[in-house]
Amino acid sequence: MDDNGLYSIGDAARRTGLSVSAIRFYADAAVVAPTRLTGAGARLYDVRAIARLEVVRTLRDLGTGLDDIRRLLDGETSLRDLFAMHLELVERQERDLRARRAVLRTLVKQGGTVAQAALMHRLVSMPDEERERLIDDFWSEVGEDLDVSPGFVDRLRTIRPRLPDDPTAAQLEAWIELADLVRDAEFRGAVRSYLRETYSTPQGRLMTATPVQDFIYTTGTKIMEEIVAAYRSGLAADSPRAREVSVRLAHATAELAGKRATAEFLNHLATRFVLVEEIERAELPKETDAESRFDSTHGRYLSLVAVINGTPAGEGGEGPVPFGWIAAALRASASEATS
Repeated sequence: MDDNGLYSIGDAARRTGLSVSAIRFYADAAVVAPTRLTGAGARLYDVRAIARLEVVRTLRDLGTGLDDIRRLLDGETSLRDLFAMHLELVERQERDLRARRAVLRTLVKQGGTVAQAALMHRLVSMPDEERERLIDDFWSEVGEDLDVSPGFVDRLRTIRPRLPDDPTAAQLEAWIELADLVRDAEFRGAVRSYLRETYSTPQGRLMTATPVQDFIYTTGTKIMEEIVAAYRSGLAADSPRAREVSVRLAHATAELAGKRATAEFLNHLATRFVLVEEIERAELPKETDAESRFDSTHGRYLSLVAVINGTPAGEGGEGPVPFGWIAAALRASASEATS
């Protein structure tokens, strides 16, 4: 191509991949003017104008608006800033599309109405403060006057959904379901009933006591992971490794309670862990078993929160705690200490 040559609008169209009508449109819109007009009104373009037309074609293919292209060609903005602004727009559109997809998929599954569509759209567009308030209201009603160990409901309340700024469709769908459930009076009552029947007994209050909860889920997390690993490896409860990790748990528990991990304390803690295991294995006095009740009430809440937070249940966790195995290891250690 001759740097000093002039080319007809047909040549410019062939070189840029644009149609003749598109090139005329960009000229009339003051985006790329022809280099020169002949006496007969024919439009001629030099290599610089053709290069600008190629830029216009590329940016239009990316969905960039004419005003932004004009500002770029006039030197009012940089290409990097234009791309950054356009990327932000595309990402916002992508988030909106994911939200619509989640709403539509849920409506298709449920055979929803226009009213439900409006509600679901409001749920996915809900600000963080409103989501927090919805969950707070749920736990306030579920935990009101619940006869369980002090602080247990507060611990449950901390397990709450944190929808990310850029959620996936699965996270949005999980949030729609969870928001619908926590607003439902029947679901709130079912969760409250499950928690009351599971944890309001003397044994249940023992299981939910702060020291036990702290060492299962907070302070003793690392120790519990080692215990579960040892248990899964097939070690016997009276093996040296089993006794070592279990006694470390006992020492940590004793320290929290301001006591010493004597043989008597080891036996006492072992008894408590046996009770905990019995509770976990017990069935609720209902027609369905405990696992089924859990899965449809509090367990459903937890599984949806896990999806929303991007931490699917069963991935990366320490697994079920082998309380009976720990108790046997503690008793073996206590027996050895007194022999």
